[in-house]
Amino acid sequence: MNAIETVTLEVDDTAAAEAFYAAAFDLGTDSWLRVRTAKDPSSGFRGYAISLVVAQPGTVDSFTETALAAGATAIKGPEKSLWGYGAILRDPWGAIWKIATSQKKQSGPVTREVDSVNVGIGVADVAATKQFYIDHGLKVAKSFGRKYIEFEAPEGAVSLSLYSRKFAAKAASVDPEGSGSHRIVLGGAETFTDPDGFEWEAA
Repeated sequence: MNAIETVTLEVDDTAAAEAFYAAAFDLGTDSWLRVRTAKDPSSGFRGYAISLVVAQPGTVDSFTETALAAGATAIKGPEKSLWGYGAILRDPWGAIWKIATSQKKQSGPVTREVDSVNVGIGVADVAATKQFYIDHGLKVAKSFGRKYIEFEAPEGAVSLSLYSRKFAAKAASVDPEGSGSHRIVLGGAETFTDPDGFEWEAA
């Protein structure tokens, strides 16, 4: 089964980015996250958000506080919603991060543990892109018509979700307009570019 083993973000300053991600989210050089120098221009919404799913609201608050202190910008929250508790942040290089839990009340000590990681991408045709990824070895875990698709991920891997681009922007509380490079490369079993220009490289 194909799956996301690494996520590489393209940034203008790799040393500063590595320091930020370590301080904000405890992501070091041995984690699933990589950085490299950006080559192509990018503006507006890049078509994706990275979600850190955690156990309790206190963990959301903790990651939000360290990210903001390191230089992130708050887009939304932290706050309660119908589905739980979460925050949406933009890092200094334009990537959107969601920190979320399905729990609305703290029931134990605050930790800095992440239960799972998801990359949600906005695409032009959810059904067509779903089939594209099935053809490239990903297996569907959840499917809600043309609105939302989530693929399976083995333990320790990053999961992938598909939305329409408009809905992906709405879920991230940002304007859907954007152009240029996505500035994200997903590491998996093979090298290819999907119908919406998201790049994969053999990890």
